[in-house]
Amino acid sequence: MRKVGLILPVLLLASYVLLGQVYRLDEMDLRGMETGWSSPKANKSVDGNPLTVAGISYEYGVGTHSVSHMLVNLNGKGLRFESLVGIDDETQGKGTVEFLVLGDRRILWRSGLMKAGDPAKEADVDITGIKLLGLLVLDGGDQNYWDHADWLMGSFLMESYKPSVVMSQRQPYILTPPAPLSPRFNGPSLTGGSPKKPFLYRVPVSGKRPMAFTVKGLPKGLTIDKDGVIRGIVSKEGKYKLVVTATNDHGKASKEITLVVKKDAISLTPPMGWNSWNCWGLEVTQQRVADAGRAMIEKGLADYGWSYINIDDGWEADKRLTDGSIVCNEKFPDMSKLAKDIHADGLKIGIYSSPGSLTCGGFLGSLDHEKQDAEMYAYWGIDYLKYDWCSYGETSKKYTLEEYQAPYKKMEKALRECNRDIVYSLCQYGMGNVWEWGDKVGGNLWRTTGDITDSWASLSSIGFSQDKAAPYLKPGHWNDPDMLIVGNVGWSSSLHPTRLTPDEQYTHISLWALQQAPLLIGCDMTQLDDFTLSLLTNDEVLAVNQDIAAQPVKRIILQQGFEAWIKKLADGSWALGLFYVGSTADAPEDYFAWDQNDKARELSIDVQSLGLKKGDYSVRDLWRQTDLGVSKEKINVKVPYHGVVLLKLKP
Repeated sequence: MRKVGLILPVLLLASYVLLGQVYRLDEMDLRGMETGWSSPKANKSVDGNPLTVAGISYEYGVGTHSVSHMLVNLNGKGLRFESLVGIDDETQGKGTVEFLVLGDRRILWRSGLMKAGDPAKEADVDITGIKLLGLLVLDGGDQNYWDHADWLMGSFLMESYKPSVVMSQRQPYILTPPAPLSPRFNGPSLTGGSPKKPFLYRVPVSGKRPMAFTVKGLPKGLTIDKDGVIRGIVSKEGKYKLVVTATNDHGKASKEITLVVKKDAISLTPPMGWNSWNCWGLEVTQQRVADAGRAMIEKGLADYGWSYINIDDGWEADKRLTDGSIVCNEKFPDMSKLAKDIHADGLKIGIYSSPGSLTCGGFLGSLDHEKQDAEMYAYWGIDYLKYDWCSYGETSKKYTLEEYQAPYKKMEKALRECNRDIVYSLCQYGMGNVWEWGDKVGGNLWRTTGDITDSWASLSSIGFSQDKAAPYLKPGHWNDPDMLIVGNVGWSSSLHPTRLTPDEQYTHISLWALQQAPLLIGCDMTQLDDFTLSLLTNDEVLAVNQDIAAQPVKRIILQQGFEAWIKKLADGSWALGLFYVGSTADAPEDYFAWDQNDKARELSIDVQSLGLKKGDYSVRDLWRQTDLGVSKEKINVKVPYHGVVLLKLKP
């Protein structure tokens, strides 16, 4: 293998000593470089290996992953930018990307489409007079799988000025008003469960505790405790109208909730809860899961309908018992006790496995042990299973519909024969258009995409491509664009605040709400700050996600960089999200906020362009929970860059 070392930069320095100063890209603050997966690495590939392209190893550079971008302030003092670019050999022949260099909104250089194995290309760019330089890696038009992109030997030749990375604006701002001290019911007016199976439901009510609860219409076999948790077993099928009343020192409130007791009447609205993966990854432990459950109660999230505490990969032992039973590793000394403690608070617990022999993390999967594992989950008291394709097959291979469905049908049969209701989450990244058939194999939800990361590139590419799956949702069956990436995340014990800007986080929650996606918090619950908590406890925004009508959302392209997502709600009103997306492959300059004018733009739209009937509509801002008056056929708003205005329109 050939190696390119320090000869080239030494020659450059010698040549440029009379012209100016050379600054290396790998020595700059890479926290300002956004990547579509993982994080950028100096002098390593994005996976942490030596930088190698087409068999040639390079001494220094930056490993990243599409879609990736970084904005550099040159202050008009730049002379040249030089770099070699290519896909790192660690992808083993996978991946396609395109590299671009932009200056003050103009494309200065582009590599054209590059494939894995292509020799590195040279970017030698005149940057004279450029104030802001953008380094961009696009995904080649085929999504960003295996797009491990390297900027090799990158350097700036500058005239009496040191270039600096432009950091994203990250000052949080809270829009959600404080909740009243008096009782307020949150969540949908609908819940359900199967007859003759354990039922557990914590009624979501915010307000000052202690609080007293009473309920009328409760069927035989159920009771409600002092915390508003309904539990027990109902034998008879039916629809039961429950009138729940909550009282504290500041007032009283009541709500009618319909309890549907019917076979498999679970997940009638999208699941809301927490999953361990986006924070702890394979370093999840029983204590960390228990801490998440306690935080769900103590921080008041359970009062808004957040209920599942889900363990992802990393809990399994290396070997089964001699009888084939699955057991936990040393990090989970007592799964039954963990489930019992979580249930005691009125919450539910989830677990993870794979239809293959191994999980994604290399732990034991459920292949040929489906019935045995399902029975163990039920014995432990598990309420939710995430079933991840992983070692069962290749993600790049095309299978027949029957082949896609086979492993999920097998586990579905095992789950439904258990004496517990277990929500069934299919995780196979959208292969074979799973949204078209996920319900037919018993899925309550199904992943429609690859894994999400805490970057705008990942969030936007996933979130704004879900319109194709939207028509297939219905009560009990939901499209899942992956977990939430707000708060402190990290996929290991090394956590960091999400790299999304506050505006991007409002976009994240708004878009998932409009799509009625399952809401699974992915951060360390014990470190929730006030801003993140405000994102997760806006009852009017969550009501859109939990709307019992389950109408599909519609995507409308308004104009370049602006989208509208609109859905009809059960009360006859409409939820409308107006998004300033900005970034498109056709307009690569929009991946960057070049100046303060990019932070927000005025938008005026005719309601008829949204597919609504001509007329006046009352308008309410759902994040601010403020009435904006009546629109006279037009809606005028200011939308932040990468942000959203989330409205409710009522004729």
